[in-house]
Amino acid sequence: MTINIDKKIIGYKVVSQEKEIQENETQDETLVQKMNENVSRPEALMGTTYKIKPPVSDHAFYITINDVLLNEGTEYEQIHPYELFINSKSMDHYAWVVAMTRVISAVFRKGGDATFLVEELKAVFDPKGGYFKPGTGQYMPSIVAEIGFIIETHMKRIGMLKDETDVHQQRYLAEKKAQMAANNTEQTTSSDFPKNAVMCSKCHQKSVITMDGCLTCLNCGDSKCG
Repeated sequence: MTINIDKKIIGYKVVSQEKEIQENETQDETLVQKMNENVSRPEALMGTTYKIKPPVSDHAFYITINDVLLNEGTEYEQIHPYELFINSKSMDHYAWVVAMTRVISAVFRKGGDATFLVEELKAVFDPKGGYFKPGTGQYMPSIVAEIGFIIETHMKRIGMLKDETDVHQQRYLAEKKAQMAANNTEQTTSSDFPKNAVMCSKCHQKSVITMDGCLTCLNCGDSKCG
């Protein structure tokens, strides 16, 4: 192929195949749609509704998180939370529930790393005291904290957060739970953990026992010796 050069050559550079590939990849990444406040809301969104029934409330709370699908059909396809709604018959919590839904939805639509919401909400403590979730025995510092746990569960489902407990650790904990169940016939009716288990400061479940000389959580795997 012959190219006619009708201008004076003032410089040149050699582009390697590797550098050309990197430049093409960089160009492709700039075309990837990321979550930001300019992303318009589609007519239909994928939604998941979670139900919680705190013992401190007369009515249940229904938490709906709607997700938007970005870069559909490409290798950069990603699911990102777009908005959150909380519905309940209880009017005692109406004002802060509305405020929370608006703020969290705004953070979702702003883009960036929204996972910080989980730890912030889980760290909210009710001055009147928390409660244990019926059926699981998991301690919740407040209703707000339980909503934080719901958002964490959802983010893990869509791949925004990873489960810190690896497969080997999960198998090890399952074996220890089975071993403790065999050695201790007295179990609580609302928990899978031994009756003499104490509260874990990390996951807030009554699942810490003395195992192999160390205080070990059978739920999250946190362990302290000495």
